[in-house]
Amino acid sequence: MFLSTNKLYRQPLNKLPIRKLLITTINAHSYNLAQTDVIYQKALINSDILIPDGISVVWAIRWLTGEKIIKIAGADVFFYEMERLNQIGGKCFFLGSSEATLAKIKEKSTMQYPNVIVQSYSPPFKPEFNLNENTAILEAINAFQPDVLMVGMTAPKQEKWAYLHYHSLKVGHICCIGAVFDFYGGIINRAPQWMIKMGLEWLYRLIKEPKRMWRRYLIGNVLFISYIIKEKRGKRNSSSK
Repeated sequence: MFLSTNKLYRQPLNKLPIRKLLITTINAHSYNLAQTDVIYQKALINSDILIPDGISVVWAIRWLTGEKIIKIAGADVFFYEMERLNQIGGKCFFLGSSEATLAKIKEKSTMQYPNVIVQSYSPPFKPEFNLNENTAILEAINAFQPDVLMVGMTAPKQEKWAYLHYHSLKVGHICCIGAVFDFYGGIINRAPQWMIKMGLEWLYRLIKEPKRMWRRYLIGNVLFISYIIKEKRGKRNSSSK
């Protein structure tokens, strides 16, 4: 699809422009979903910043182009943004998850980042929002006008929502970071650092949640490899013409 292009972000996070940005992430699972979801694919391709969040993506880029890039997790984006906001006394809005999880996030962030003003909104748990629900969400966000909007509604819903409502949002950085809400709120434990450094975070999640994750990682990774092989062949064919 687009891994062999220059779309992926390759700079340190502190090089992110301080202006309105749609920041999304891509891993093997999201790459697979984007093959059959046109709006999701547009959301990723047209985002301002596309983060390589997945060791499989890092390996795929190296095989496709020979370039060595660094994995940047959604959690890395979260901690960078919160540290930045803490330094400037900024505002952060959390959209997604349950009221209970959002309360835990607010309590923890208030202690860890005392200079950040936090607001949140728990939307209905459904595939799509109706007009009234979207209006209520946008009004809550725009009344607060956050420097950073954290969107945690899982892929592809969060990216599609942010992409479709981008021009209606009065915000700075829009960060689609999914499971980070549960990690930071203590609902789900993230992998230990040694596993993250070895590129085994996916294995930790599979062990912890086998019923939910087996299809994503066991079947999904095989599907991802097949797509990457197809992309590699496509590059060879185009270069030989």
